[in-house]
Amino acid sequence: MADASFQQEFLESHNTYRAQHNTPPLTLNSELNAAAQRWADRLLALGVIRHSGSSDGENIYYMWSSAPIKLTGKEAVDSWYDEVKHYNWSYPGFSGNTGHFTQLVWKTSTELGVGMATDGNKVIVVGQYRPAGNISISQYFRENVLPRDGGESSGAPSGAEEQPRNTCTPF
Repeated sequence: MADASFQQEFLESHNTYRAQHNTPPLTLNSELNAAAQRWADRLLALGVIRHSGSSDGENIYYMWSSAPIKLTGKEAVDSWYDEVKHYNWSYPGFSGNTGHFTQLVWKTSTELGVGMATDGNKVIVVGQYRPAGNISISQYFRENVLPRDGGESSGAPSGAEEQPRNTCTPF
């Protein structure tokens, strides 16, 4: 379960990245937290990874290991933000390789919910966003996915450590 510490770190990580893209901070929404937690619990119980079909935006992170996992909220958000290196700033729009990143920084999204479910060796994190981003009209992407301060984004922000993980999957 995403406790208050996990939720706060998850929110702060989002808002750190959003600030770099001149995007207003998100606030936690208790209704979205509850919905995201229910969906994370359901995915773990079913043993599948899929979107909930909610009208809210949604990012899903999955990680497994043969050793027990202690995931932080920052790690899940960092994996989504890492997709920035694939975003085509010359042709803004949705791509399966960048959809987590674009939802994370989507300017008109204002509220965030998070749920986390684990059995010790598998972890699922669900982030839900209101209003939803990734509206598939290129003009909306130009207006809502802004370049980082100082120009177009290319990879992790300076000072961020990139730690490749072959056992996690943003979904």
